[in-house]
Amino acid sequence: MRTPFDTELQERLMRYAAIDTQSDESSPSQPSTTCQLDLSRMLLAELEEMGAQDVMLTDYGVVLATVPATAQGPVMGLCAHVDTAPQFNATGVKPVLHRRYNGGDISFADAPERRLGPDISLHLADCVGHDIITASGTTLLGGDDKAGVAIIMTAARHLLQHPEIKHGKIRLAFTPDEEIGRGVDPRLPADMGCDFAFTFDGSKPGEVEHETFSADRGIVTVKGVSIHPGWAKDKLVNAMHLAAKIIDTLPQVTMTPETTSGAQGFIHATDITGDAAQVRMGFIIRDFERDGLAQKGALLTRVCETIAATEPRAEIICEITPQYRNMRYWLEEDMTPVHLAHEAVRDVGLEPVSVPIRGGTDGSRLTEMGLPCPNIFTGMQEIHGPLEWISVQDMGRATQVALRLAQRTVGAGE
Repeated sequence: MRTPFDTELQERLMRYAAIDTQSDESSPSQPSTTCQLDLSRMLLAELEEMGAQDVMLTDYGVVLATVPATAQGPVMGLCAHVDTAPQFNATGVKPVLHRRYNGGDISFADAPERRLGPDISLHLADCVGHDIITASGTTLLGGDDKAGVAIIMTAARHLLQHPEIKHGKIRLAFTPDEEIGRGVDPRLPADMGCDFAFTFDGSKPGEVEHETFSADRGIVTVKGVSIHPGWAKDKLVNAMHLAAKIIDTLPQVTMTPETTSGAQGFIHATDITGDAAQVRMGFIIRDFERDGLAQKGALLTRVCETIAATEPRAEIICEITPQYRNMRYWLEEDMTPVHLAHEAVRDVGLEPVSVPIRGGTDGSRLTEMGLPCPNIFTGMQEIHGPLEWISVQDMGRATQVALRLAQRTVGAGE
């Protein structure tokens, strides 16, 4: 199903995706990388040009703007993040448009050994005839979440050009560093000034997400004893060997991302750096329930203590810090924004689907901080890797949902 917004969405996403905005967990700055501001400043200029009000870039790196109300109603927020994931190359993205997808394999100009087809990504079978955007094979695309950015910008432009559409005040927020769990500064909920909000950071058409993982970050530092290997007998303590024992002792069959699904949580070793003297390992800890999250954090700590006990000359430090919590804990107290989203999805001819998602969004943090914020689909698929793709027409349906959300804040179309 083609929409009136397809051309604009295609142009916006391909323009935004070409800008390197990868975040960096190891950086202490805010935002974590200055390249994210390249896109943020582009959005500032575009918002001002389209006539948005209160356009600003905060000192913590969030672009804020207002679409003025044309009728009485609550203040609604629309949010997306500008950064892309650190897990795969995101420098030099070359977006590629595949017009009217024919149902077969999609090839990649810069990586001919790769292919994408319905046997690899099932939703492709639903997108025959759609316009598909991928990268060129050596980078991710960055539709997570530049698709959400393009959708919100397109919806905002449409509302600003059509004041006859009745809606309440709408606040826009484009955040940095969502991929590393630092996208929501404590000042953001007050600066947005909304009654409720929606992130556009979901996947398949129809998805309305109000249950997410709860998340902690684990950093394990292993400090060994360094000495010249020629004189190392009974003196050297190799930090890499101890780090390997920690990984090997953690459950491999029942508690890793590749062995879990549905409501199961996991402990995921994400990165490791160092040498024989010292090793740093990063972990993400996920569970839908607080108790399960705490148990997995305790397990990682216990494994570290066990390995440390085998070598008293070494030092093993396990630090666990909170990232975000399941938004369900707060949304279930008032499901009004979720019901509103379900109605908007039905308005555009889709059936809403709400299942717990094995991930999180800025909405998780915003909801925890007092701003209810469910998540809406964008169409993004196979994210965080070279096979990432998105249907322009799926983005078009998401844009229509954003517009219906705006109208439904004042009961339009009832």
